[in-house]
Amino acid sequence: MICTLTTTIAMVSTEIEALVQQLARLPGLGPRSARRAVLHLMKKRESAFAPLLAALQTVSERLVTCGICGNVDTHDPCAICADSRRDARSLCVVEEVSDLWALDKSRLFPGKYHVLGGRLSALEGVRPQDLSIDALVARVAAGGIDEVVLAMNATLEGQTTAHYLAERLESYPVRLTQLAHGLPVGGELDYLDEGTLAQALRARRPVG
Repeated sequence: MICTLTTTIAMVSTEIEALVQQLARLPGLGPRSARRAVLHLMKKRESAFAPLLAALQTVSERLVTCGICGNVDTHDPCAICADSRRDARSLCVVEEVSDLWALDKSRLFPGKYHVLGGRLSALEGVRPQDLSIDALVARVAAGGIDEVVLAMNATLEGQTTAHYLAERLESYPVRLTQLAHGLPVGGELDYLDEGTLAQALRARRPVG
């Protein structure tokens, strides 16, 4: 009588499998992609693995949230807020840090940013006090800002957030604009190509 194996035969050690599982949790990486990444790192142990570990350790130790805009960096204020070449009169408001990075990669917006840390959502219980809205209003109230670009994602929640911000900022002498053509309904900034983002920035229009 032939016995059937009821347990899975381990192909790698538990330590390597644990590394695969951790990588598989990252956005855009599934179990298969994670295994390929681990195999590559092991094959290029000296040239890839060691530098990666060192970079991760350095960022882990130094990572901070910018006290001005909410960006994440290894310095506070972040590189964008500390850059004197930036136009401090223009402020672009985004939902998440990933949106900031996506927009800034286009190199078309010369100003500075403000990260809300999310978007208003009744279904998810996200209220104005849960976001960095009061800090935004305080930055505008302090003066020196001529234009505020509401770069919310083209979703129902994103547009609801934009309308709420417009109401909060309407009493201040700033020009409110928002991203326009090229931004599809339901689209999120982090998933759009640079050409689409560039068109949306160039064609931004007044709010209201």
